[in-house]
Amino acid sequence: MKLRQKVIFLAITPLILALIAIALAVRHQSVLLAQQQRETIQQAYLSSKEAELRHYVALASHSIAHLYESGRDDEATRNEAKRILSSLSYGDDGYFFVYDMQGNTLMHPRQPELVGRNLYEMRDEQGQPTIQKLLQRARAGGGLERYMWVKPSTHKSGAKLGYVIPMPKWGWMMGTGIYLDDVDRALAKVDVQQSGNIHNTMLWIAAIAIAAAVAVGSSGLALNISELRVADAKLKVLAQRVVESQEEERARLSRDLHDGISQWLVSIKLQIEAGIIRLTSGQAGQQQAAQAAFEHAADQLNNVMGEVRRISHNLRPAILDDLGLAAALHHLGQEYTLSSGTPVHFEAEGCTDELPDVANTVLFRLAQEALTNIERHAGASRIEIRLTGERGGVTLRIRDDGAGFDAEGIALHPKRGIGLRNMMERMDAIGGRFDIASSSDGTVVTAFAGNNS
Repeated sequence: MKLRQKVIFLAITPLILALIAIALAVRHQSVLLAQQQRETIQQAYLSSKEAELRHYVALASHSIAHLYESGRDDEATRNEAKRILSSLSYGDDGYFFVYDMQGNTLMHPRQPELVGRNLYEMRDEQGQPTIQKLLQRARAGGGLERYMWVKPSTHKSGAKLGYVIPMPKWGWMMGTGIYLDDVDRALAKVDVQQSGNIHNTMLWIAAIAIAAAVAVGSSGLALNISELRVADAKLKVLAQRVVESQEEERARLSRDLHDGISQWLVSIKLQIEAGIIRLTSGQAGQQQAAQAAFEHAADQLNNVMGEVRRISHNLRPAILDDLGLAAALHHLGQEYTLSSGTPVHFEAEGCTDELPDVANTVLFRLAQEALTNIERHAGASRIEIRLTGERGGVTLRIRDDGAGFDAEGIALHPKRGIGLRNMMERMDAIGGRFDIASSSDGTVVTAFAGNNS
């Protein structure tokens, strides 16, 4: 996977995960809200049914009150009461029933085949003892009881909400019930509507997620293309700077070789040739002149060797590889003091020997570049180089008391500040940090290289 694709992926993934989390939270809250709403509607329906049942039972009790309160307990009085109750009905499946306290069916207008049967042990399809629960409710003073019973109009078992009261003078349990299939249909309709609302909400969130992902992806792609162009342009400029730096280094090396070593070698060659001629002449005075020429040639050879060491040191100081960064910087400061006359104070603290070779080289080159800039532009009278070993890396700080300059302006100038940009680019290449602060009181260059650079 390419870098720009990874960037787009890393930008879209958190967004998608956040939207998924939001969708799950919304769905969870929607389901909870739907359940609460369903329970509220169900409670409202059941409350209305309970009030309706109490009203029906109250009417039925009132219709036989003159018989029940008469004090008579003969068979004829009870039969008359059962006849009145059996004639009372409401709706297609609304009726009253009477049982004695032992579970015998005394009156059941819609299922007369049950009259005379003892249903105390009868259980519904869920294994619940129907008549026992109704009798238990009646013995407790009456009230509501939910159970399963066959619906007369459909001959199918369904949920029923019953209301029973005791009639202790006659040993009866009288009651009625309302089937709850209409409540179940209403609640099922509510469930369908709520499920549809939740589904639509999830679709909206999915659409928003897709739109957001497309927008982020498109923006990221456009940004990556733009950044890629900028990066390509910067890379071309950097490559051009590298070529220019290489050419400048080659030109400097060529000048050093031509102006120094080459001229000395030519002079040595001429002196050796002149000495040989004097030696072959056989004259005593010429032999002494030949000896002086050879001695002068030897002195010049020493100078050539010193120049070779100087050039070699500038290209890659051996002391950096042999003794480490601290020793190389100390030697660099001493050489600068001898060549420029400006004192350089060097100080090292902590462990500075754990940096990789490339980081050591970068910090050394940075110090070289800083001293070169100080010599050319600062006019400083004192220079301080401080190398500090820290946890995780090494910090190099170079301070001078020179004239200072506008660091930001130089860094942005297209034709100036090449040395400063080289410092920054070298530190960026190893993942280090670079900072420069300059004022009329002097300049401070700070560079940090990590141990893992």
